[in-house]
Amino acid sequence: MSHKTTLCLWYNGTALEAATFYALTFPDSQVNAVHLAPGDYPSGKQGDVLTVEFTVLGIPCLGLNGGPIFPHTEAFSFQVHTDDQTETDRYWNAIVSNGGQESACGWCKDKWGLSWQITPRVLTDAVTHPDPATAKRAFEAMMSMTKIDIAAIERAVAGA
Repeated sequence: MSHKTTLCLWYNGTALEAATFYALTFPDSQVNAVHLAPGDYPSGKQGDVLTVEFTVLGIPCLGLNGGPIFPHTEAFSFQVHTDDQTETDRYWNAIVSNGGQESACGWCKDKWGLSWQITPRVLTDAVTHPDPATAKRAFEAMMSMTKIDIAAIERAVAGA
């Protein structure tokens, strides 16, 4: 790995499965290397997949098959900025339909417990709008959603 920083994500034996899913789902994503354990370790045996080097949307990651002791939480998430409803739907549906689950305000969780924020750029622009009333309307619309509906955000911005 040539970057100074890499996100290390802990998995319970499923790092390669997760990395492969991310590589197939998101652009600028790939599985870069798979490393087998040189010896037995607390949650695996010699020859098991120990780590997986992968890239998600250009971000270098390392999946560590460390066992069940440290599950993913909502305290960490990938925020994916989308340009339109089609892209928003594609990522959201890929994650949720692959054993994931919906949450609120554009958040969902993949089947490995990793949280994702599928965030249309129009939403970010709306909730940071210089007019406080416009930002509030957009924020209130977002608070009622699971997957973000861009048309509904645009209506809120317009005051409709």
